[in-house]
Amino acid sequence: MTARAWAELLRVSALFTVPGDALAGAAASGRRPDGSTALAVGASLCLYEAGMALNDWADRAEDAVDRPHRPIPSGRIAPGAALAAAGALTAAGLGLAARAGRPALAVATGLAATVWAYDLRLKHTPAGPAAMAAARGLDLLLGATATGAAGRTTGPGAGPDPAARGSVLGALPAAGLLGAHTYAVTAVSRHEAHGGSTTAPLVALAAVTALGAAALHTRRERGGAPGAAPRIRSGRGGRGGDRSRPRPAHRPPASLAVTAPALLRTALTGSYVRTAAVPLLHAALNPSPPLTQRAVGGGIRAMIPLQAALAARTGSVGTALAVMGLVPIARNLARKVSPT
Repeated sequence: MTARAWAELLRVSALFTVPGDALAGAAASGRRPDGSTALAVGASLCLYEAGMALNDWADRAEDAVDRPHRPIPSGRIAPGAALAAAGALTAAGLGLAARAGRPALAVATGLAATVWAYDLRLKHTPAGPAAMAAARGLDLLLGATATGAAGRTTGPGAGPDPAARGSVLGALPAAGLLGAHTYAVTAVSRHEAHGGSTTAPLVALAAVTALGAAALHTRRERGGAPGAAPRIRSGRGGRGGDRSRPRPAHRPPASLAVTAPALLRTALTGSYVRTAAVPLLHAALNPSPPLTQRAVGGGIRAMIPLQAALAARTGSVGTALAVMGLVPIARNLARKVSPT
């Protein structure tokens, strides 16, 4: 029973929406995931779970009325234990980020401050959705700044790290898209206990549609679009060409090289829109608490295909597929523990 209570408090079914933040950030930085990316993932998981524990601690009086079955109001977990867990998980997250370098620690510190500010002060204010959006965006930037940190100079007197700054700038568009989705879902979640809002699901539905269109846009890399074959100069009829150069190996037509990533990106974007939009439409047509909660859950699960689509738009096919591998795990856990 205790393990079940902690699983509910920490909302473990939503936990699998977190690793894709750092992985999408690594892809947006133009680098392959490495050991520092793994540290960023670990830091993200700890800080996310710290936010879940702190959220229930801060809302314990409200939950006693609206959600008496939650672990704290039901008496299965003591309020002090939840607060202690939030503190310990925050410290663990910052410790892991510190091992990935000073730039990653700086981003993680901002993320932790945003999480605590949201749960303790901003959640029930107009700034609440923006704070949640900032937290998700910072989580993606954490992966971008951490990736490749082992090869940077970060010792005393090293000064600002241009590589880390470039990683942040390159990942800002992806962080903005993920943050916008989070803002829309958070705005809907403010009505999940009582329902009654048609506007919030409709606005979120429009946002999901716009974000899907933006995710389809390919971010050009240096040297052209991802997957594009390089141009080869050749003389007309064999004249004027440099015969001393060896002939390039046979390559598939450029159209085939571009089609596979494009198809994957389209499929991932379609999965994102379908996962988020269908329950939002139902909640807009019937804004009851159960359907509103289902729309919030769909928005949370939709973060995984969105993260995968953001990775695919940079040409990181392997990363995109790895992120999508988290979908069945999250779906199965959601049947046992609610993500909201």
